Amino acid sequence: MKILHTSDWHLGRAFHRVSMLGAQAEFIGHLVTAVREHAVDAVVVAGDVYDRAVPPLAAVELFDDALHRLADLDVPTVMISGNHDSARRLGVGAGLIDRAGIHLRTEPAAVATPVVLADAHGDVAFYGLPYLEPALVKDEFAVEKAGHEAVLAAAMDRVRADLAARAPGTRSVVLAHAFVTGGEASDSERDITVGGVAAVPAGVFDGVDYTALGHLHGCQTITGRVRYSGSPLAYSFSETDHRKSMWLVDLAADGTVTAERLDCPVPRPLARVRGTLDDLLADPALTRHEDAWIEATLTDAVRPADPMARLTERFPHTLSLVFAPDRAPDDPDVSYARRLAGRTDRQIAEDFVAHVRGAGPDERELTVLGEAFDAAREAAQ
Repeated sequence: MKILHTSDWHLGRAFHRVSMLGAQAEFIGHLVTAVREHAVDAVVVAGDVYDRAVPPLAAVELFDDALHRLADLDVPTVMISGNHDSARRLGVGAGLIDRAGIHLRTEPAAVATPVVLADAHGDVAFYGLPYLEPALVKDEFAVEKAGHEAVLAAAMDRVRADLAARAPGTRSVVLAHAFVTGGEASDSERDITVGGVAAVPAGVFDGVDYTALGHLHGCQTITGRVRYSGSPLAYSFSETDHRKSMWLVDLAADGTVTAERLDCPVPRPLARVRGTLDDLLADPALTRHEDAWIEATLTDAVRPADPMARLTERFPHTLSLVFAPDRAPDDPDVSYARRLAGRTDRQIAEDFVAHVRGAGPDERELTVLGEAFDAAREAAQ
């Protein structure tokens, strides 16, 4: 069975205030063409269909168009909700849409109810694990402590139990939206940390033939059977070096997996340039970036006059301007930036308490801080 694995469409998202709807529509067309040209048997979309819980009308219309075009191919499609989606909104009409071969899986309680497709070698069970916010689903999965690993492990126990009750030789595919250990993040994924822990081990998905992951925006292989497709488009300059693609997965009769990357259309290349303003405007080596979307980091000791206007004369698609003056190592601004680099919001808050009070938070205060950040994240779902 040939399976096309994609995720993280983020329909409705802009790139530094530039609308991506046109590029997203081009990707949908590319997806439909790939399904046809590669004789794909099933499409899987591993979450974050939309960029936010209440998407703009234009994004909804694009999703509607995608559903119709996929249904017209008569190729089954399985989709799950991600942490950016509203599971309830995305799942409206799922029962009716099922009849068109588009299978939306947004209910945590239904993780062990697969979409069963068949090929010449027998059944393949597709299990959809929508994004499982630990605090919201811990009762459903009867876990004592709300955490990503605990709820995903409980969900996978249900999947394995259902699979064990099926006919011998039934192959299996799991769709999940999670941060799996070994994955490389970028700046454009929303933080899903709970209690200071976001990542879950790949071993959680043991026992199934292929796990199609969503959430991280870089296409990557965690194991031969566990992969991220990544987003089809770049949504931050941290993705400048990403090769945007989908996985064409061949699931053999014995459950063996082989996978090939299919490149996605690039609406415009990205480039990060760094230097003084005069150097950036004069450097002949940067000619190749003149048509790219640009993030420019200026290292001038003194902020130059009209930097954006001057940059866009050479680089008309400059979208982001960062000032990072070259400073001595003992400059207080340098040391502060280094202290913040790579730290989570919660760690920064703990540092702030220590700075103001002269001592860090105690155990009770750490608990309060953790609960506050978890509550803020849950409220955004």
